Amino acid sequence: MNTQVALDSYAKVHYSANVEIASPHRLIDMLYEGALERITQAKGAMEFGNPEIKGKKINDAVRIVGGLRENLNTDKGGEIAGNLDALYVYIQTILTKAHAKNDIGLLDESVALLIELRLAWKQIG
Repeated sequence: MNTQVALDSYAKVHYSANVEIASPHRLIDMLYEGALERITQAKGAMEFGNPEIKGKKINDAVRIVGGLRENLNTDKGGEIAGNLDALYVYIQTILTKAHAKNDIGLLDESVALLIELRLAWKQIG
């Protein structure tokens, strides 16, 4: 068994165990954490000229942000939920542009936005 396969297996088991015991609030935080990790990995792949990993990690981040959008409660969230939805769409858009243009600045912008959102989310927890 190669090292990367072992690490991937460990990560999946560790993640699954955390999901099973996490509160709904923690699950959203885990989505933020996962998106930030994938974007950081994509940035590294971009810097090292690995388009395959860059694309996979950016696509993963776009899907995770989609998961954040899906978890918005538009019935109870009102205007805030609508604003968050628009911001998530924007983040997905700049991630897609970052992938197409190999633009690290756009990745950095998405990270900055997600960090602010995550910090705000932690404060309400």
